[in-house]
Amino acid sequence: MCPVKKAAIPDYYETIDINDIRSEAGAINVMGISGILDDFLGGENFKQTVSGRMASGKFTFQVNPVRAGAKAPETYGINGYQIAVNNSQVEIDGGFEDRDTFAMIEGKNVVHSNFLIRQLYYPYRLWNGKLAKPVRPVFMVYSNNIFRLLEYEFTDSSCYNSIRLVKEGLYSLEDTDISMQDLREAWERTAVKPEPPVVFIQADSFYKVISLVERLNENPMTGGAIAQLFGFKERQSDYYFNACRYLGLAEKQTDEDGVKVHITAIGRRLLKLPYRARQLEYVRLILEHPIFHDLFEAALQIGDVPDKEYVAKKMREYQVCGENLIVRRSSSVRAWLYWILTLVNEG
Repeated sequence: MCPVKKAAIPDYYETIDINDIRSEAGAINVMGISGILDDFLGGENFKQTVSGRMASGKFTFQVNPVRAGAKAPETYGINGYQIAVNNSQVEIDGGFEDRDTFAMIEGKNVVHSNFLIRQLYYPYRLWNGKLAKPVRPVFMVYSNNIFRLLEYEFTDSSCYNSIRLVKEGLYSLEDTDISMQDLREAWERTAVKPEPPVVFIQADSFYKVISLVERLNENPMTGGAIAQLFGFKERQSDYYFNACRYLGLAEKQTDEDGVKVHITAIGRRLLKLPYRARQLEYVRLILEHPIFHDLFEAALQIGDVPDKEYVAKKMREYQVCGENLIVRRSSSVRAWLYWILTLVNEG
């Protein structure tokens, strides 16, 4: 993963609390004020000029059938499916313009594994047909006080699935410098506790664990709502709830509206910490579990995440789950260890 760059907003803005940016619109606004977009796109003084819902106009496009298993947009020949669009509703979260470029932003404040190409393609076709200057589609995710920007291009403007990632950038308004020594000290100072009597983890993305904690801080959620938010199957929402519960960050409560997942007091306190302290607290909550404390010692020794066989061996020793679940859940264990190591961002 690329290093996190430091950004800043002028101190005369009194209405902006960088520790309380909750909405997609708020994140896009701060991104513009802080100059993040200028740095990412190499522009000069981008200003927001459009946003909101609008009609797409009329256009046609082709969708080429992607060959099964292809890693790149390889297709079966040139024949695809032609689709006509007639004033479909589109929405732009933020459109920013400078002298040379129009940047079209699709923003999210929750971590997804993927997104619907239509969210970039339809607005791209609308504005690409209107403007003389190039249109640059950007997907932005704001989570864990990090702005993640991904610029895409459509190599063939008439082909829906000609989308290609151009570049990625990470930015923060806070101090994100964390060293290997910081992680070692966190490991040394963490007191190991007995494994809690809860389901062992089966959640491969720790970024989504963090994102779920952030959303629960806004409101309690049903399993169905969690699944919808992340684009999960409902079974997966339980995996991520159980991951949060494993760390003491979430619990289920029953009220007149049924069973909902709530953030715990530990979770609320954690989210009030500044970025650097918060990441190290996540690390501590992971490493207080005996198996993770043991495995991270191995990671420190070899400078990398232990291999699957070693992780599976330790899972058997600690008896964290049944034999039939070890292979699947070992990938989650390794993913969490990898997340800890990727925190290293030394300025």
